Amino acid sequence: MLNWAKQFSVLAFLDSNSYASTYSRYECLLAVGAAQMVANDGQDALRQLEEVHNSHPDWMFGHINYDYKNILEPKLKSTHKPIHGFPLCQFFVPNTVCYISSAKDTITIETFEDAETIYKAIIHSDELQSKSKELSKLSFTPTTNKEHYTNTINQLRQHIRDGDCYEINYCTGASCSNADVDPVLVFDALNKLSPAPFAAYYRLNHLHLMCASPERYLRKQGDQILSQPIKGTARRSDDTEADNKLKNDLLHSTKERAENVMIVDLTRNDLARCCVPGTVTVDELFGIYSFPQVHQMISTVSGKMNPNTPFTEAIRTTFPMGSMTGAPKYKVMELIDTYEHNSRELFSGTVGYITPNGDFDFNVIIRSLFYNSISHLLTYETGGAITYDSVAESEWEERLLKAWALERIFAG
Repeated sequence: MLNWAKQFSVLAFLDSNSYASTYSRYECLLAVGAAQMVANDGQDALRQLEEVHNSHPDWMFGHINYDYKNILEPKLKSTHKPIHGFPLCQFFVPNTVCYISSAKDTITIETFEDAETIYKAIIHSDELQSKSKELSKLSFTPTTNKEHYTNTINQLRQHIRDGDCYEINYCTGASCSNADVDPVLVFDALNKLSPAPFAAYYRLNHLHLMCASPERYLRKQGDQILSQPIKGTARRSDDTEADNKLKNDLLHSTKERAENVMIVDLTRNDLARCCVPGTVTVDELFGIYSFPQVHQMISTVSGKMNPNTPFTEAIRTTFPMGSMTGAPKYKVMELIDTYEHNSRELFSGTVGYITPNGDFDFNVIIRSLFYNSISHLLTYETGGAITYDSVAESEWEERLLKAWALERIFAG
């Protein structure tokens, strides 16, 4: 499907990589071509999205930048200039949508064109694959070094000690200039080495996202809203016994549990702003899920939306996701802008889809590479939650682990 889709300048490919879940709708989902572009950097992008969908219910695919927070909270600002230029909020109504069921037994094609012709083109799309299957060897320059990183961690711990906040997500990045890469090939390599349930390849003309996210931001099914924040990470081991110990240590870690429950409480509060009082529940607390490079602690929070509430209200009251900010949310977003070196832009934002009946599913954009095919700039961001119990050296090691999962596909 993606080999066929790469000919289009606007597309979204979302892949669950066969992760079984009660909440999965599709094995993979593809949208190509823009019959209509909806919502941009305007003040009322979510309102515009709602109005267009209400007047012409259809599929919509797109993204929301982290800095859309400044629209939702007008007193916030961003002092760093965008790196690539992704719009704050952009959605498109596709010409064609293809999806494979969770059971992987049917493919559905919804299109303005001839579905059978598209199906045949997809089946024979091997001819469109890149001749080269290997990525060039590339090196990345980090935006900060270990000394500055650990010093910043200790400064943030002081903010927590002073009562300014009790958890903050701190991120740093790295970049590679003059990178001449095939974005689809990059995504394919990343997706094979780090298969994740919310993987995505997203293209807006010369702007590309290659994403291996394990985290769901927000899902709507009927009147039910669900979020699955991740907080708590442990590396994997090739030794089964050692790997099980790492997994068990994560489950019982006081620090990791503290990080997770803080964000669960924040998520409950966010959902309560758009849900019927008394319906917000924690369906799972401290669930441990294993991925190729790491074990993750994931909790699930859900609620029933208030009657007659626009579907965009759930996004408006919960964005940006607490797992990528910390708590209290407003204060830590101010601190993030003070201590981080560059604009997060699409990182810590979301990409996903809205169905014709107004249901949706959005990921958290982490474990991702961003590429501008005009400037040939390739970047990524990594981060982690900082609490007062955080050890600066350990946070640095976690950052290296997450960075390695992205950089190793360019190791040659």
